[in-house]
Amino acid sequence: VHYCSDECKQDHLSKHEHLCKERAAELRDELLFRQPESTHVGDCPICFLPLPINGEKPMLSTCCSKWICDGCDYANILRQLRENLQATCPFCRHRVPTTHKELEANAMKRIAANDPVAMAQLGFTRENEGDYDSAFGLWTNAAQLGNADAHYNLSIAYAKGEGVEADQTKEIYHLEEAAIAGHPRARFFLGSFELKSKRHDRAVTHWIIAAKLGLDGSIRVLKQCYKGGLVSKEEFAAALRAHQAAVDATKSPQREAAAKAEVTGG
Repeated sequence: VHYCSDECKQDHLSKHEHLCKERAAELRDELLFRQPESTHVGDCPICFLPLPINGEKPMLSTCCSKWICDGCDYANILRQLRENLQATCPFCRHRVPTTHKELEANAMKRIAANDPVAMAQLGFTRENEGDYDSAFGLWTNAAQLGNADAHYNLSIAYAKGEGVEADQTKEIYHLEEAAIAGHPRARFFLGSFELKSKRHDRAVTHWIIAAKLGLDGSIRVLKQCYKGGLVSKEEFAAALRAHQAAVDATKSPQREAAAKAEVTGG
């Protein structure tokens, strides 16, 4: 609202304040419930196929902070063995670190370059070490740079009160920021919050969006919602088709060969 003068603002602000809050909430929901084009992990920078989010975890190259799919990583390993080459990053060809000290040095170099992925991952390392204060600081910096994983980890920190005082409002805020950035698990937990609040339509919408991004857990919950009458047959069928398309998009012969080699030890 634009006012013609300070006096005008003083006279009419109280009338508009409630409407402004309502409109702000509407705009937030428009942003929150928009279907992301992809998940927060995006595509492998080598094969350009979407990275998987169920089970198979891509490899993080600490030298360049790139998430590499297991198929491209496996192909790179085979090339190095075949040509008797030293182990290098599949993306930037930097020598693979062999010690914890070298890994830390790579991480600090990337953090010095203001890399949010490196910040978020080092925060995870610090959390595993029990250094929750350092983890919270790293995630806060990474979240300010738009990293979805950092927002998700901050939501957990606020839920558990690790490195910061427990705060459900901030927990939900960071879950929302992660979900907006395409984090399927963040959106899944937002659906759980909405279900507890008896806002079933909002919960189902979150789970449908997550399912369309390929999250297996959302399909299982939507199946129960369909049985309970919270989701129509058409909505469930559409979610199933979109989920399968998202999962299929992450598959390739190269990734299947990598998975087979891992199982057989080859």
